[in-house]
Amino acid sequence: MTKISVSLLASSAIAVALVCTASLTAYAKDSAGGIETVTVTAEKRTQNVQKVPISMTVVSGRDLDRFQTDGISGLMDSVPNVYVEQTAGDDVIYIRGFGSAPANFSFDQSVSLYEDGIYAGRSKQFEEPFFDVKRVEVLRGPQGALFGKNTPAGAISIITNGPTPNWEASLTSSYNFDMKGNETYGYISGPITSTIGMRLAAKYLDQTGYIHNDHTGKEDPHNREALARLTLNYVPTSNFNITTKLEYSNFDQTGGITVSDPLTQQAPPPTYRYTALSYGGFPESNRNTAMSASATANYSFHGYTLTSISGYSTYHGSNFNSFDQNIPGGGVTQNTIANGFPEHFGQGSEEVRLLSPTGQKLEYVVGAYVDYSTYYVEERLQYAILGGLIAGLQHSSFKQRSSTVSFFGQATYHLANDLRILGSLRYTENSKRATYAAFTDAGLGLQPVTPPGTVFGRLSEGGVDPSVTLQYDANTNVMFYATYGQGSKSGGFVSNTFGTTNATFGFSPEHSTNYEVGFKSTLDGGRALLNVSLYDTMFQDLQVSIFNAAVQNFITGNAASASSKGMEAMAEWAPTDNLDFQGNLAYTDARYDSFPGASCLATEPLSQCNPLNPASVAANNIAGHPLSYSSKWTGTLEGHYTQPVSNDLKLDAYVAGHYRSKYFDSDEQSPIYGLQKGYIKLDARLQLGDVSDVWDVAIVGKNLTDQKTVSFAFDLPFPITNNPRSIKWLEPTRSVAIEATYHF
Repeated sequence: MTKISVSLLASSAIAVALVCTASLTAYAKDSAGGIETVTVTAEKRTQNVQKVPISMTVVSGRDLDRFQTDGISGLMDSVPNVYVEQTAGDDVIYIRGFGSAPANFSFDQSVSLYEDGIYAGRSKQFEEPFFDVKRVEVLRGPQGALFGKNTPAGAISIITNGPTPNWEASLTSSYNFDMKGNETYGYISGPITSTIGMRLAAKYLDQTGYIHNDHTGKEDPHNREALARLTLNYVPTSNFNITTKLEYSNFDQTGGITVSDPLTQQAPPPTYRYTALSYGGFPESNRNTAMSASATANYSFHGYTLTSISGYSTYHGSNFNSFDQNIPGGGVTQNTIANGFPEHFGQGSEEVRLLSPTGQKLEYVVGAYVDYSTYYVEERLQYAILGGLIAGLQHSSFKQRSSTVSFFGQATYHLANDLRILGSLRYTENSKRATYAAFTDAGLGLQPVTPPGTVFGRLSEGGVDPSVTLQYDANTNVMFYATYGQGSKSGGFVSNTFGTTNATFGFSPEHSTNYEVGFKSTLDGGRALLNVSLYDTMFQDLQVSIFNAAVQNFITGNAASASSKGMEAMAEWAPTDNLDFQGNLAYTDARYDSFPGASCLATEPLSQCNPLNPASVAANNIAGHPLSYSSKWTGTLEGHYTQPVSNDLKLDAYVAGHYRSKYFDSDEQSPIYGLQKGYIKLDARLQLGDVSDVWDVAIVGKNLTDQKTVSFAFDLPFPITNNPRSIKWLEPTRSVAIEATYHF
């Protein structure tokens, strides 16, 4: 590990440990009613999370439902060192400062999503992943060996609920007073026969938004969602079972989440906009219909378990954007530019793995994985600038076919009862073929076009991702570990940048290396947990797509290198049977180590980098500058108190605070319009229900501090617009809802 200021981070970790341990000892309680054991499958086996040598956070489905967490963006409120960038395209997940920018739609993600073992490199494959969920496992750092495909920064594994042994059903309905709409979710589950179990879950949402559109008089965006999942579990014998799942989701968002702000002043973004037009008459919208199917079979013999996971997923999506024209104090100008991105994706995959028996000197898992996918995306552009002197329609077309084959294994060798070494290895081959073309459909061309058939790319690459971990049990309640691991993400092609040529079409793979040490402990007779990790993660050939205001386009390619160093700590404490706390804290220092040829940053003087001078840009290197969308400090603190109010009723109160220090939310890192100041968001839930948990009624408040925060911003200059301004993607503001649940 580099010098990290290892002393600073180690001192911080030791201080946290000593302070927490001291306070826990002072309030020692009986072990009865201790913290519930959490089991995970991060290493392809069912294990107590406290025994897994990985920096990870587990969020239960109950915790997600408690604060009505729907989309992936809600995850960053519960998990430190995770950021979700919400834009007009896919939501992008960052862990420890690393992620794949949404500007290039064909990027594979550096943080991959898995639902019930099915890989999703694109968030739209599972539009609302936190639906009828059992738990979410967030694994930080490279996970190339066991999870494999495109996990150089981490992985998020979602495990959904399965059939129950007895018949049961539940119905939850809520009304949001600020979003002026309702959400209803329910399920029915139980045994159809002695060998077949079933679970059917469904959800419907219809809510308006939090940004007033001065043109339409409505609140943007208006969201409608419909989701359903059918799960069947067949268990004909004690050593064989197969679970099949079929999922459907339809997401329909009308109206956007962008607002306009001046380039010259730093102020909370407005909660109003003016949008009159959209591309080609299409309403400003973001729509997606997705379907997925999976079958997981397990066969046990002589202590071994053979598992097969077959998956298929597809989606049809489109989003049409119109950048609003309302500038505070600047009046309203004509709408000058709009764009849209229709896309289609399909993927089939198969994984087979073999687990050895446990309790042996040597334990292992080996397997193989294959997938095949097709992807198509267009960019449609409509414009009228300079008083209509340049007006017209353009579009681009991108098609890609890709496949992956990989072999993996992990072995655990017990050097002693309390000491073991884990070695993992995955070999992966990726193949891709892609074509790109751009056209002017009407009027004058604003962007350069590319004739069909002139841009074609093919890549075939292979690589190995190894890892090794040393794990030591100091006693039955404290475990230490040290890890070295590598991860990688495949190269690819530029999908939606006008002016793309064969010379700029492809980009190389990115690679990560991670050093990590940590400990996990169970204290106070099972009433408390304390976990701390220190890490140093380095990326080579980091894939980036950064907006260049001078050419009004995104520049996609590979940065030379970047690194992230920091600390992650988690503590849980249940001092009494009716009171518990959970806290998470993370420190991250994520910076470019070297980035020659980078687009000019807003803080660089013209003498250092002139965006209108190609030679000046080519000589620019932003080494030492922080990565965008990365805060130095993130943390959460949650408390829960329950109290009987009669023989039949109980009251539950939940409070959660989420802190994030300042971060740049723009590629050009403007300290005026591209800097999100630090904030604290507060959520709360007050719930009254019966002591048997048959029914409850609750008031739920989210972002009660009403923080106006921005996930992404960029400079829209003249002549693209008559009024130069910044465009900002505004995150949800304060909302309060009433909710009722009944379990049958």
